Amino acid sequence: MNQPAYLVPSYDLLVVCVSVLIATLASYVTLDLTKRVRAPDGSVAMRWWIGGSLAMGSGIWAMHFVGMLAYTLPIPLGYGRTLTFASWCAAVGVSAAALAIASRSRLNVFRLVVGSTVMGAGICAMHYLGMAAIEVAPGIVWDVRWVAASALIAVVASGASLAIFFFLRTTAVRRGLRYQALAAVVMGLAISGMHYSGMAGAAFPSDAICLTANALPGSRLAMLVAIAAVLLLCVTLWTSLLDGRFQRTKERYSTSLRAANQQLVESNAQLQAANAELQKRAFVDPLTGLPNRLLFEDRLRHAVSRHLRDEESISGRTPTQLAVLFVDLDGFKGVNDSLGHAAGDQVLKEAAARLRSGARDSDTVARVGGDEFLMLLERVGSLADCVEVAQRLVHLLGQPFTAADQTVMISGSIGIVLYPEHSHHDKLVGHADAAMYAAKRAGGNTYAVFESDSQTDEANARLNLQHDLRLAVERGEMQLYYQPKIDGRRGQINGVEALLRWNHPQRGMIPPGEFIPIAERHGIIRTLGYWVIDEACRQIAAWTDEGARIRVAINVSVHQLRDADLVEQIRGALLKHAVDSSQLLCEITESVAMEDIKATQRAFEGLAKIGVYLSIDDFGTGYSSLSYLRQLPACQLKIDRIFVKDLETSADARAIVDAVVRLAHAMGLKVVAEGVETEGQRDVLLELGCDELQGYYYARPMPASTLLDWTRGNKPVDSADFAPSMLLEDPS
Repeated sequence: MNQPAYLVPSYDLLVVCVSVLIATLASYVTLDLTKRVRAPDGSVAMRWWIGGSLAMGSGIWAMHFVGMLAYTLPIPLGYGRTLTFASWCAAVGVSAAALAIASRSRLNVFRLVVGSTVMGAGICAMHYLGMAAIEVAPGIVWDVRWVAASALIAVVASGASLAIFFFLRTTAVRRGLRYQALAAVVMGLAISGMHYSGMAGAAFPSDAICLTANALPGSRLAMLVAIAAVLLLCVTLWTSLLDGRFQRTKERYSTSLRAANQQLVESNAQLQAANAELQKRAFVDPLTGLPNRLLFEDRLRHAVSRHLRDEESISGRTPTQLAVLFVDLDGFKGVNDSLGHAAGDQVLKEAAARLRSGARDSDTVARVGGDEFLMLLERVGSLADCVEVAQRLVHLLGQPFTAADQTVMISGSIGIVLYPEHSHHDKLVGHADAAMYAAKRAGGNTYAVFESDSQTDEANARLNLQHDLRLAVERGEMQLYYQPKIDGRRGQINGVEALLRWNHPQRGMIPPGEFIPIAERHGIIRTLGYWVIDEACRQIAAWTDEGARIRVAINVSVHQLRDADLVEQIRGALLKHAVDSSQLLCEITESVAMEDIKATQRAFEGLAKIGVYLSIDDFGTGYSSLSYLRQLPACQLKIDRIFVKDLETSADARAIVDAVVRLAHAMGLKVVAEGVETEGQRDVLLELGCDELQGYYYARPMPASTLLDWTRGNKPVDSADFAPSMLLEDPS
């Protein structure tokens, strides 16, 4: 039996390579499109799915016809229009299926198997419909083995493509581009392999005639399809790349916007927290957590307003009253002096807690001074109710406190004033204060009710004094007196200490012990402190103009020490009056220095940088740590007068002074003794090596004009003998 004869085909390798490149380009575009069809916006994703299906299908379809262009037979080939269009539809359909599966959130085994089968079937349909569009007589003879192999290749290639789609989602952008190019090559080879394995299974009889040779000539169709498909793929890829860049820019912008919004939210939260902290600092005492004077006065104003409204609305009933209780701790200063400020703070916090526990929830307890508290009682029925509260508070404050591992006993003095029975609303605190002083005069550990006769006069006098004190600097009533310091070795005036005096126009000279507590209680002390700095510098400059170079020591209060502007205030005064900084010495008491060691170090270091000398005053009366004291850049220690007073009669006092002098000298510090009143005290101090002496034995504080005469030797006959001199050299 004779074997059938078939036409022998040939392949143009260059065109084969072109077909593989088209398949690779189509694969690359397809992989890029998988990112677009998953866009969050559903309408955008749909448009990319439709456009991508058309572009990808046309690319695969073009690869088929370019591959057919590489396939040459001795007879001309052509394609029927209907089946050719059907093959294009199959290519677009399989592309749509591929992109639809790629848009899913995850790829499971079921989707992989079904998707691979559908896509493989679609690719086979596209291929064999395209081949069926070539109508020959007799017909094409197919080798089933090659057809099955091509179908298997189509399914496997489809499965690999789906796996690649999902793999590329997990890669970074730069690595993803490399993987995408490599995957496109693999997919292009797989699609081409399916096509050429299918072509290997097609055999054309030797006597075959192409019935569609003049319908769609193969070479022309392949060329047109290839050009159109490549253009479509390039346009699609370019659009996809532009969209990708736009989406990345949009994402970066959105990320930046989200970050900015988050930062704005965080900044707003921080601002709210800062405002809350500022509100807290403005209205809350930092040590005890109680309201401060500002918040108390605000609540008092509102309480009075509510009382007035209630009073107007009441008919036939006895109106309630409100009361203010002024609480002062008896013996608290002794706790500070003996155990130190840390122990004092413990006592204050415990006292605040006890006062809070002794009040009703509706009452306000505030800390308004060092050891002073105010309590506002609203809607009290009678004075008896207030007395009951006061008795309870006296009992609570009289119980033992624990501080610095020691048992401490203090008590409380309480003043009571009722509104509107005892006082006008704007004088309630002042009258409660007067009643508290009455309780103190009675021995403390008790309460006193405001009495409008004697206590009104006293309260009014204190209010008037406070008012006058606020205007004293402006009116020029403040003066500085100066007490000489005598050099122990040379017997010469070594400098002076400036002491504040108030020359009241009606009351005359008011001692510091009377007006300084008022200034501290009512926030006037900073104004006075900075006036002292400016006046001392002005006087130094005036003495310099007179030919006297005198160093002046001024006292710095705890309020100034905590002020961040202290150094700048002093620097400004020195510059204003053109004074050498070495002519100013700042004295800070030991207890104040140790109260806030960080603030003290900050102030001392700042003053030392501008050349101002520093001294620790009242040394030995506080509860300091030598390790802290050693860190302060002071140039001298000042021995308190309580140790000097008993030098002639007490061996203990002498031993303490001797120890202080030795300690100071070992630390490189000079020693000043204040309160020297007798010749015997002077002799002992000189024997112990004290560097400077100050006290009534030499001179009482005096006005600036009188002091200038003293420095020139014009002093009273009965004053102690010392050399008339001026500070002409640095004695430190």
